[in-house]
Amino acid sequence: MPLQMVSFCPVISHSFNCIPLPTPNTSHSVRRNNPLPCQCPLSLHTSSHSLSLPWGRESPRSTIIRASTTDVSVDVAVEEKEKRIPKGETWSVHKFGGTCVGNSSRIKNVANIIIDDDSERKLVVVSAMSKVTDMMYDLIYKAQSRDESYVSALDAVLEKHSSTAEDLLAGKDLASFLSQLHQDISDLKAMLQAIYIAGHATESFTDFVVGHGELWSAQILSLVIKKNGIDSKWMDAREVLIVNPTRSDQVDPDYLESERRLEKWYSLNPCKVIVATGFIASTPQNIPTTLKRDGSDFSAAIMGALFRARQVTIWTDVDGVYSADPRKVGDAVILKTLSYQEAWEMSYFGANVLHPRTIVPVIRYGIPIVIRNIFNLSASGTKICHPPIIGDEDSLILKNYVKGFTTIDNLALVNVEGTGMAGVPGTASAIFSAVKDVAANVIMISQASSEHSVCFAVPEKEVQAVAEALQSVFHGALDAGRLSQVAIIPNCSVLAAVGQKMASTPGVSATLFDALAKASINVRAVAQGCSEYNITVVVKREDSIKALRAVHSRFYLSKTTIVMGIIGPGLIGSTLLDQLRDQTANLKEEFNIDLRVMGIMGSKLMLLDDDAGIDLDKWRELREEKGEVANLEKFVQHVHGNHFIPNTVLVDCTADSVIASNYDEWLRKGIHVVTPNKKANSGPLNEYLRIRALQRQSYTHYFYEATVGAGLPIISTLRGLLETGDRILQIEGIFSGTLSYIFNNFKDGRVFSEVVAEARDAGYTEPDPRDDLSGTDVARKVIILARESGLKLELSDIPVENLVPEPLRASASAQDFTQQLPKFDQELTEKLQDSENAGEVLRYVGVVDVTNQKGVVELRRYKKDHPFAQLSGSDNIIAFTTRRYRNQPLIVRGPGAGAQVTAGGIFSDILRLASYLGAPS
Repeated sequence: MPLQMVSFCPVISHSFNCIPLPTPNTSHSVRRNNPLPCQCPLSLHTSSHSLSLPWGRESPRSTIIRASTTDVSVDVAVEEKEKRIPKGETWSVHKFGGTCVGNSSRIKNVANIIIDDDSERKLVVVSAMSKVTDMMYDLIYKAQSRDESYVSALDAVLEKHSSTAEDLLAGKDLASFLSQLHQDISDLKAMLQAIYIAGHATESFTDFVVGHGELWSAQILSLVIKKNGIDSKWMDAREVLIVNPTRSDQVDPDYLESERRLEKWYSLNPCKVIVATGFIASTPQNIPTTLKRDGSDFSAAIMGALFRARQVTIWTDVDGVYSADPRKVGDAVILKTLSYQEAWEMSYFGANVLHPRTIVPVIRYGIPIVIRNIFNLSASGTKICHPPIIGDEDSLILKNYVKGFTTIDNLALVNVEGTGMAGVPGTASAIFSAVKDVAANVIMISQASSEHSVCFAVPEKEVQAVAEALQSVFHGALDAGRLSQVAIIPNCSVLAAVGQKMASTPGVSATLFDALAKASINVRAVAQGCSEYNITVVVKREDSIKALRAVHSRFYLSKTTIVMGIIGPGLIGSTLLDQLRDQTANLKEEFNIDLRVMGIMGSKLMLLDDDAGIDLDKWRELREEKGEVANLEKFVQHVHGNHFIPNTVLVDCTADSVIASNYDEWLRKGIHVVTPNKKANSGPLNEYLRIRALQRQSYTHYFYEATVGAGLPIISTLRGLLETGDRILQIEGIFSGTLSYIFNNFKDGRVFSEVVAEARDAGYTEPDPRDDLSGTDVARKVIILARESGLKLELSDIPVENLVPEPLRASASAQDFTQQLPKFDQELTEKLQDSENAGEVLRYVGVVDVTNQKGVVELRRYKKDHPFAQLSGSDNIIAFTTRRYRNQPLIVRGPGAGAQVTAGGIFSDILRLASYLGAPS
């Protein structure tokens, strides 16, 4: 802004002393055009006196800096020879923030962008260089705090701008800028000294001082563009933009007066490129002011409207507007387009898009705003425009109706409740009048149609004042019982889903709440306006990021992300990890299922990782290098507590009853469980019933297909029969792959001990074959199927034929057992001979007799044409006799043992979980 000198009293009477005020140097003005005296006094208050600075009031005694402006109020008529401003499509507007012009190399980059823009005419709005605005505010703070270091701080401001100019300019341009810069610094020093003496600076004085950063950056950039042979002039926006302050943090542009002043300015300064100051403006009284928060963006939008520009481009340091905060949602994506209303809604609810008011000036003329990244010119950015311009590029996202999600944290919910509110006019008015009286900001409002209660969200720092105001206003109603309570619910966050015509699109709300429910997020309040652009929910603050990721994943990513913790990386667990390694990329690309293993825990060591998950190509090496002592509590906390990805599953690949005893707690925490471990489902009946009840009452899933048939669909087949109304009569099967192999080969005169040794050597048995021969494992499978069929049986209720000879059950070691077993072959040899003589075979089976509500595990004989006699190798076979399949049982047959098939069964359960959580089928 051009600076003029006006007079004021040369001394300040303060504490009965006369303090001479330094007289600043005469200001050098780049342009002087009929200065118009200002009429508004600015006061510098001391502890007991005030200094009035009459801007524009003439006095013969001394001088102070004041802002001058082009006189457009006296001579409005434009001479015929003066050039009128051409408005419309020929203009493009660019805005560059402080980061974009943070140093000399970045200013060069900005100049190149402007030069490369093929628009016929360009207007560029610039902020102060990076951190300069903060430096200028710091000058004011130090001066009014009577901290003499403001002098050295001002020198730092001078050095920053002079060194930048010396890097970019030369010759007359450099000399002219440095002369103006030194003059400005000298004038600012005098002003700051006055503030230092008075100990106070008015808002107008502060705005004037702070606005210098934009003046300097605009001059430098204009000269750099001019150096490249482009017709460029810089504009002090205080000569053009006129605004009316409406409150401390907001101003309203005076478009008519601003257009008049713009016409006058352009008639005197016609050019192809205008570099204008952002952030600063003037009041109708010509007093310097600012456009407040995000003022430079607002400046660009206003200029776009004044010039009727083709487009306003906001240059920043991100690739565009994200579907969610990328700091909270790692998979957030750039939105190609947003409507004005969508952008407004997202910015209101805290998204780093634009300030809501920035959008207002351009809507009237349908001028698109484009958000682009100055550090990534290859990114096309996000276009904000009228809905008809929006194409179909986002059609994958629920018909393009949901665009983004955003949150506001640190809120409290206020609930005013009582039967006396129903049908009583003025209650809501009284509530919000009280809120207004304490200047609290209401973020959202929700009211039940019964009028029994009204709840609303306010910033947590304001809730105490709101509560006290409401208690005071409704004191009588509370005492009389017409109102039951004014309740405060602290630690809340608001989650908003934003999109065009969401409210009229079937399924949007249902999908939103289903995603929250499946992530175990409790919704405390809901608000949805009829504008169709926003659905807002209130959740616990600690659930804020989890909720954001849950809904974003469900609506936007088209991929279900599941955090996994693998417990027991033994034979089965390590095989599962290898299968995950081989299939994860394909699942993500083809089926949009994102599986991330965040932890692997063995009996001694555990390996933990964050965010992206453990590299499954190297997990064994990483466990040796970075593994730490196994701690189940820490492991679960890491996998579930330290990650806000909404879905967590723990996969228990052990046979440990201690691990299984934690399932109930994990499910209550919202952790899904997948396991081949039989201990939980075959343990005490009351614990089994508790887990199953918990599973049915929540959206937390518990899958255990591999507990009975490894990779065979035994439990799912049983459930399918029951859920479709069939009645189970009996389940009979060969459930042990080990015993299937043994009895499939126990024939043709072979002895039992020989076949057992062969099975052990082939890896079919446990290290101690007695674990298989005892029949306990089969009994556990029988009890699981019995309970799934509705029988309330304990494991001890199942009679088991133990194939381990009585004298060997207490043998000291597996080796001793193996050596002694041939001594007891006679009994089974006789049974084999009897069965073969009868044309039958021996099979070790488990039976669930649902009709008689009992179960048994025993060695039985079957005719050679029976399906059970047709087995080979280690296959399992299960026959379901039901009301529908009474005459010909439903048979499931296949491999029932081995690490590959068991791991495959577990993997299948994990994918079933993903399907339940929303993955495409």
